[in-house]
Amino acid sequence: CCDFFFFSSRRRHTRSSLVSWARRCVQETGTWGYILMSNRYDAAVTRFSPSGHLFQVDYAFEAVKKGACAVGIKTKDSVIIGVERKATPKLQESSTIKKIFQIDHHLAMACAGLTADARVLTERTVLECQQYRLTYDQPPTVNYIAKFVAKVMQRYTQVGGRRPFGIGSLIVGFDQAKEPMLYLTEPSGSYSLWKACSIGHNSKNVTELLEKKYKEGICHEEGIKLAIEGLLEVVESGNKNMEIAYMQKDEKLVKMTDEEVKKIVEAIEKEKQPPA
Repeated sequence: CCDFFFFSSRRRHTRSSLVSWARRCVQETGTWGYILMSNRYDAAVTRFSPSGHLFQVDYAFEAVKKGACAVGIKTKDSVIIGVERKATPKLQESSTIKKIFQIDHHLAMACAGLTADARVLTERTVLECQQYRLTYDQPPTVNYIAKFVAKVMQRYTQVGGRRPFGIGSLIVGFDQAKEPMLYLTEPSGSYSLWKACSIGHNSKNVTELLEKKYKEGICHEEGIKLAIEGLLEVVESGNKNMEIAYMQKDEKLVKMTDEEVKKIVEAIEKEKQPPA
């Protein structure tokens, strides 16, 4: 059945021949061969399926869903990002595996998905920040960088011979009015402004927790606690498998130590314990 489809896709066939091929698939595989049919449209990123899908872009979203979870929270005076840190081999230097990147003095990015894609996109973004400063003699806005990242990602969905970026990103920073900003970009090239969001593995459960507990005007300490509480829905080893960073007004990105995260994790777990 597969060989028949491979050769038949190279020449035109009548409706009756396609129907007979479909019946043959049912007899041999017990299904209608949806996956085989999709192969006609996922060979190139620029080809739409009859249902209006770009399968390569859909596959990129699946890569993001399988990546390490990332959480972003905007408070009244800071922005917080947290990422799930995968367990590393005993002999590997864990500091070489990065999920949070500082792309300018007032901007940072966290990614979920393919780490190599995140490195390439981050390097492009850092270069764009430098070029913007040289051209306009002022730092780029958070909106400008979010739009730039989305533009680069969208370009790879319209050019043949390339594939979409297999990452989603959270871009945080402060705008010219010194207000904290949190943007989400997706492999399709779309971007949007959020108060709190999550991407990556098991992000649905984390998002439900954020929707339940996030409050407008939340303070910095409560935001850090909420970010850690959200990641606890995903990680298995508490503070050992998570990384938390935050940015406050007129300050660079600060990464919390494992000891600081451990104290908050213990406080959260203590609150969950039933009273004696």
